[in-house]
Amino acid sequence: MNTAVAKQEEKSPKVTYNVAGQDITLTYKIIRDYLTKGNGQVSDQDLMQFMSICKFNQLNPFLNEAYLIKFGSQPAQMIVSKEALMKRAEANDKYEGIRAGLILLREGKIAEVEGAFYLKDDEILGAWAEVYRTDRKFPIVAKVPLSEYDKKQSTWNEKRATMITKVAKVQALRDAFPAQLGAMFTSEEQGVVDIEAEEITTARKTISTEVITQEEPTEEIPVTEQQTEELDFNAL
Repeated sequence: MNTAVAKQEEKSPKVTYNVAGQDITLTYKIIRDYLTKGNGQVSDQDLMQFMSICKFNQLNPFLNEAYLIKFGSQPAQMIVSKEALMKRAEANDKYEGIRAGLILLREGKIAEVEGAFYLKDDEILGAWAEVYRTDRKFPIVAKVPLSEYDKKQSTWNEKRATMITKVAKVQALRDAFPAQLGAMFTSEEQGVVDIEAEEITTARKTISTEVITQEEPTEEIPVTEQQTEELDFNAL
């Protein structure tokens, strides 16, 4: 290893904290090498913010509870899983439960149904969620329109109902527990494309292109009289 690089790594900040009895250690190098997706270069400021939020919120990024995404010159985004938000909400002694479902256009009327099931003729307009706290008289309600989040890419094309319901749930959870969840957003909210699915799609396109562009043989293969006779089914 280069001496200058080694010295720089020694000076880089390091945090260690405990999550569910397991020590989590984060450094700039660990985050860059294992916890960052995309083709962009994250800044030290992005890395420090990621470390601070993970430590403050007791997130385990090695269980995919949080990671960074950086594409080109676009700003870096910190993504947190829905499961991590649910875990923190359930750890709060005032959390009493959550309900969620779809907002549909059914037979010309707007209907709110619980869960992510809908009929073939229904049009999905959005989703709703309610979070209940023991110290609140009324539930915290979130309603989100599908048009603001559906990018018609990746998982959204296949599981539109599931995805928009997730958005409603995490928004309601964040509104219900702003001190614990205020700075954390999921990939569904951020409009982040599924990177692994995108890479698979690109690979398939590359393979298809290679097959199409292969050179076909230009030399005509002569057919012998014997072969013609063998292929003459009328003679059978």
